[in-house]
Amino acid sequence: MNHYLITGANRGLGLEFVRQLLARGDGVTACCREPDEAGDLQRLGASAGERFATLALDVADADAVAALPGKLRAGGRVVDVVINNAGIAAGEEAFGQFEAGTMERVLRVNSIAPMLVAQAVAPLLEKDGTAPKIVCITSGLGSIANADGLTFGLSYGMSKAALNMGVKKLASEMKRRGVAIIALHPGWVQTDMGGQNATLKPEESIRGMLKVIDGLTTRDNGRFLTYAGEELPW
Repeated sequence: MNHYLITGANRGLGLEFVRQLLARGDGVTACCREPDEAGDLQRLGASAGERFATLALDVADADAVAALPGKLRAGGRVVDVVINNAGIAAGEEAFGQFEAGTMERVLRVNSIAPMLVAQAVAPLLEKDGTAPKIVCITSGLGSIANADGLTFGLSYGMSKAALNMGVKKLASEMKRRGVAIIALHPGWVQTDMGGQNATLKPEESIRGMLKVIDGLTTRDNGRFLTYAGEELPW
């Protein structure tokens, strides 16, 4: 049994990660801003006993992220795999209407927070007899090679490209520590963010991503992969 720390676990992809991990017997620490109000999440964990815990965490709050290791230790929570899943989008951003505040907010959550979470939690991952992993949920829209117009807004694509760079930059440091780290694209998924016209159901996306995550080693560090394990261009 592995123990997973998941950010943004109260809905969408995060919630489906929790569902499938608990169903297969893994342990989960589910993080979101207001876990007491996350009814679907609490119902999932109700029968999981000590394998499941929630933790209040606003990833946009750097102080809260820095305090995360202390809270995990205090709760006796082990971490083997970190899934940096929390993310936001800005919606329509037409040229001539770009707003600095919007860009800063999206970058803080999508790009900066995963790096701070990785930095905070890495010491908890470094323990004998484990194969620790950090997975950053990115997007194909963060591929500079494939970028086209303002699809899904400017800020979102910028933030995911920055996240991809962060994963690439951390690859050698994490390998030195024995920790695998990759950027993982879930596909276009039918969530509140992806919309109902998306081509994948959450169940299919998460099944694919878990298969990729299960097979990761430090030889994969810095890769940009899809939920099907295919390489994406930077």
